[in-house]
Amino acid sequence: MNDNAGPASQIPADSRQELQAEQSRLVARLGELHADDLAESQDDNFADGGQVAAEQDEIMTLATDLRTQLDDVQRALGKLDAGTYGLCEVCGEPIADDRLEALPAARFCMLHAAG
Repeated sequence: MNDNAGPASQIPADSRQELQAEQSRLVARLGELHADDLAESQDDNFADGGQVAAEQDEIMTLATDLRTQLDDVQRALGKLDAGTYGLCEVCGEPIADDRLEALPAARFCMLHAAG
């Protein structure tokens, strides 16, 4: 166990607000992308279809990344409710406070984040 990690009960009170704000930001960003509308909006007669396809692929990749982040934030909010927030999903040890400050939806301690 490392010295700069504390039990989940010592998680800062504003963690929930930070996670909820991040959740709102991600939902809004996904809405701005209109990724679900891309397939319907492509014009097969458009002369530069290759560029359009590349741009759509880039948007879909970004949307996938945003959805993954949103899933992590929602998981972290669920952990707050369950009383397991701040614990590594692999070893069950507390995640370092500085890691949680930098990445509030962190699922793993540093030892298991790399592996």
